[in-house]
Amino acid sequence: MGVTKSDLFTEAQNELALAAKALAHPARVAIIEFLLKSDSCINGDLVTELGLAQATISQHLRELKDIGIIQGTIEGTRVSYCINPERWAVIQKQFNKIFNQFEDPSSKDCC
Repeated sequence: MGVTKSDLFTEAQNELALAAKALAHPARVAIIEFLLKSDSCINGDLVTELGLAQATISQHLRELKDIGIIQGTIEGTRVSYCINPERWAVIQKQFNKIFNQFEDPSSKDCC
């Protein structure tokens, strides 16, 4: 297959697409919701909460950490994860910017 054409798009468009891709799995959405609700957690809590295997949870945590949505700290043999507030604010701003461009079609003639 051909190489992706990401160079045809702006840095902001590519960054938003990467964030959307990281959020595009229900397990990752559930992890984020759990972290937002609890403000921090231990990896084992997610296994109990979501009912997924530890290896599966770790893979999804890695995806979220790679994009910077979450951050982790090592405490002995455990890793605690939480939302990265700075990155969360950037991603939130990017999504809000695109969503806020929408105009209600009932106010104009639309197909």
